[in-house]
Amino acid sequence: MPLKFVLRPNEKVIINGAVIGAGDRPGSFFLYNTANFLRGREVLKEEQIDCIEKKLYFVIQLIYIFPEDAALNVQRFNSIMEETRVARPDSVKILDEIDHLVEARNYYRALKLCRKMFRGGAETPDDVTDGPNAGGSDL
Repeated sequence: MPLKFVLRPNEKVIINGAVIGAGDRPGSFFLYNTANFLRGREVLKEEQIDCIEKKLYFVIQLIYIFPEDAALNVQRFNSIMEETRVARPDSVKILDEIDHLVEARNYYRALKLCRKMFRGGAETPDDVTDGPNAGGSDL
């Protein structure tokens, strides 16, 4: 079953590293095969990093969006994961799960789980829920 994206006017999504945006009107499209994707609101910009959890999210995002640089970013992930474990000893269980998901190359689920650790328990970098039609800020 294909995955349907509905983009509001001027919304964007990254699919396999390509930024795709809607024009002045809403539009929809379908993904019929496996692809790496992040909706605009799921994308964390480097200047938004203000805590260790977002630093961890950002490096997982890099691994996911830029698989050609995965080897280097996995090393960064391991280092940041150790920092996060020291800073958040209360989150051992969730960090173990994130580590397992990254090891299994299930980056999207790792990102989703990591978002839950953001201050205030925000679901996404911009404090929005991530339903099938969520997304859309400047990438």
